[in-house]
Amino acid sequence: MKRLNDIHLRDPFILPVESIRKYYLYGTSGETAWTGKPHGFDVYISDDLQQWDGPYPAFVPEPSFWADQYYWAPEVHEWKGQYYMLASFKSENRCRGTEILVSSRPEGPFAVHGDGPVTPRDWECLDGTLYVDRAGDPWIVFCHEWVQIKDGEICAMRLTPDLKEATGEPITLFKASDAPWVRPVRGDDVFVTDGPFFYTSRTGELLLLWSSFGEEGYAMGIARSLNGDIEGPWVQEQEPFFRKDGGHGMLFHGFAGGLMLPIHTPNKQPLERPHIFRVEDRGGTLAIESALF
Repeated sequence: MKRLNDIHLRDPFILPVESIRKYYLYGTSGETAWTGKPHGFDVYISDDLQQWDGPYPAFVPEPSFWADQYYWAPEVHEWKGQYYMLASFKSENRCRGTEILVSSRPEGPFAVHGDGPVTPRDWECLDGTLYVDRAGDPWIVFCHEWVQIKDGEICAMRLTPDLKEATGEPITLFKASDAPWVRPVRGDDVFVTDGPFFYTSRTGELLLLWSSFGEEGYAMGIARSLNGDIEGPWVQEQEPFFRKDGGHGMLFHGFAGGLMLPIHTPNKQPLERPHIFRVEDRGGTLAIESALF
């Protein structure tokens, strides 16, 4: 058994499965986040968010798999009775992109689902997340990366109902520099977007958590859709939600109640670890109440 502080992961994503009262933790391996060849993705399993079994292999690529570096930010969503992993991959001669994998079980094994990344093939993209709109239609929301366009963007594309491919053209929800709290990372014109995640508040507000860099390093902010639709328009909180050296978070409800936020902090290799915070849903926004683990 491991505690969170024993698990070297970035970009933590926790999937609660109510029917069996288990939590599943996925993330980017700290050992191969920036160098080396990844072995795939692992999963840890817990009853109480404190003690974790694992790691267990969730995705092990076939030798013919197209990507051999930078396996980043896996997240798992249930959709129509199956479990889908969205994760970012890269190879030397191909742009970084988010591919969708599938399994009948949350622990995997996950297998390739479609024909390569669902993000645009000539874009450098990362951190795809699944969003289901009010009509019940699926979207992928992802980052168009600063390494290609300098001012990183949060973009969205519709997905086919089987989640095998994108359909239609990408739309831009907002740019990193739209947020007053964001600071450039190089010079005065390079701004980062990371880790989008949607949440509908208790009053029906559509919120989008995302990460960048602020006055105190890696941080996380909140954007709000003015009309409740994914197309927006989106407005940014003036101040970051989490401001000091941590981010790439998501939200889930614990089995005993309460809204939980896992992030990695500090944002420094090899010290990064998952941490969980309790969050208050204030309707139009969110607030961190306390650290749990």
